[in-house]
Amino acid sequence: MLRAWLALAVLLSGTARGAAPNYSAAGIVNTANYTLGPFAPNSIVTIFGSGMARSAQGVQLAPGALYLPTELNYVRVFVSDQPAALFYVSDGQINFLMPSVLLPGNVTIRVATEGNSGPEIAATLADAAPALFPTAAGYALATHADGTLLTVDSPAHAGDTVVIYLTGLGRTSPNPAPGQILPYAAQMVRLIDLRISLGGSTLDPIYIKYAGLTPGSAGLYQINLFLPDNLGTDPEIRVAVAGQSSPAGLKLAVR
Repeated sequence: MLRAWLALAVLLSGTARGAAPNYSAAGIVNTANYTLGPFAPNSIVTIFGSGMARSAQGVQLAPGALYLPTELNYVRVFVSDQPAALFYVSDGQINFLMPSVLLPGNVTIRVATEGNSGPEIAATLADAAPALFPTAAGYALATHADGTLLTVDSPAHAGDTVVIYLTGLGRTSPNPAPGQILPYAAQMVRLIDLRISLGGSTLDPIYIKYAGLTPGSAGLYQINLFLPDNLGTDPEIRVAVAGQSSPAGLKLAVR
């Protein structure tokens, strides 16, 4: 009798773990602002669904690690059958890094959990698809040159250089390998196509001092921007590259 119960327990356990992960195109979004694609190579993407991992687990890298893992808690994500680097997995959410070497066009995204695959979901890649990180107060995530956060109580002023954080600026030079954490700066390839508008006016590119990967990060980009005069108070900020623009609505804390 005991053996029978043990066999039944193993069988039921296997059935519970055997369910395929469940998600759809509507649940695959940009991690920065939860908008749908297109996505860019080396951008951070989130999948919302169910049954995608047995428990939550975030990446834990050893000091000096140069690559993100492609498996966390028995979970893997494949983009056109190429394993993608992972930041976080749980039953209902996965954050992953779009492989940096993919070319613009159509791709498929698939989650595999303990050997069980979910559906292949079609997605589109663009050269760039900029997405700013919003704060709870409706501002774009940005810092002063010294690394302190821009806020209503600590705004930037004309003549300052600020650092704006985002994802989705695409390929860089040098371009990281998939999942690689570059310890140094790498400028975006399509810098000539980068446009930044503040308060509805497009800035002269001369004010862009750097646009590329944030050293020591994966999928995180930054724009170092010199602020000209006459920006007004809390101008709306938008970032565009070759027809792909960040959504409207976010402000930059400026006085």
